[in-house]
Amino acid sequence: MTADNDARAGVSFTHLDEPLFDGAGATKRDLVDYLDGVCDRILPVLEDRPLSVIRVHRGQEPFMQKNVPSYTPSWVRTVRMWAETSKRDVAYALCNDRRTLLWFANQRAVEYHPALVTVDRPDRITHLVLDLDPEEGGFAMAVRAARLVREVLSDLGLEGAVKTSGAKGVHVFVPVDEAAPPHDSAAATRAIAARAERLDPSIATTAFIKEDRGGRVFVDPTRVGGATVVAAYSPRVRPGVPVSFPVQWADLDDVTPSDFTIHTALRALGDRDPWVAQMPAPQHLPAELIEEGQEIAVPRVQAMHEGKRRARARRR
Repeated sequence: MTADNDARAGVSFTHLDEPLFDGAGATKRDLVDYLDGVCDRILPVLEDRPLSVIRVHRGQEPFMQKNVPSYTPSWVRTVRMWAETSKRDVAYALCNDRRTLLWFANQRAVEYHPALVTVDRPDRITHLVLDLDPEEGGFAMAVRAARLVREVLSDLGLEGAVKTSGAKGVHVFVPVDEAAPPHDSAAATRAIAARAERLDPSIATTAFIKEDRGGRVFVDPTRVGGATVVAAYSPRVRPGVPVSFPVQWADLDDVTPSDFTIHTALRALGDRDPWVAQMPAPQHLPAELIEEGQEIAVPRVQAMHEGKRRARARRR
């Protein structure tokens, strides 16, 4: 591979004018230019958080990379942590500087999924995350579900910031203090999701099994513990390369995910950093919310048992 006539921050780039992936409508150069342009806003979201990325090699399926490859430069900081999903220690990258971000861009890393914990406090998540996941094309329904979540938070004296997921839904982030251990934060997230469902079960559901959702928006409370969530300002591997973009609550009804892409997001941002501007200060979780959530089954575990029950019923 030969380097193109372009180098930044000590990173030399290759094949910049190749299509990023089929249907992207963008080149690798577009990805590099976008990430460089948004560098000072995405780095604070990634800093000191174990990072997983989704890369796309041309002509191949996208893949998630957690473990850094053997050819990773020595100047890329890494941290070794236990990954519950793969049941092993993983050497994660820490994307703390422009040089590392551009190196990832040259590796065709399109999506950036930081952990909800930092390396300094791996025993505490920094945000509760409610992932509002509608059916394809159901963004307007996701917005309605997000407003239900906001109403629940308001009743609890809590606040959250909202962004498009960059795919088809919405993410609500609720910054929390360090008082609650992961199992309490997970319980609080389940309780918020359940309360949102009770406010309007025709819009929101906590059904983990897709066939049980009936066209409603899944209020996903499982982004907890060792989970990751796509970062604000991260591109997505979807047609047109949309970007996960912060939105004011008052503006949610007036946007769609396709409004913000690697071609348009920098222009929409100007010199602003709306994710920082709209993020509340860390908040203390009410004890009653945690207690309520502790009585709610963990969705994946509940779904696993229900799946087994249905399988037995089919066999009978």
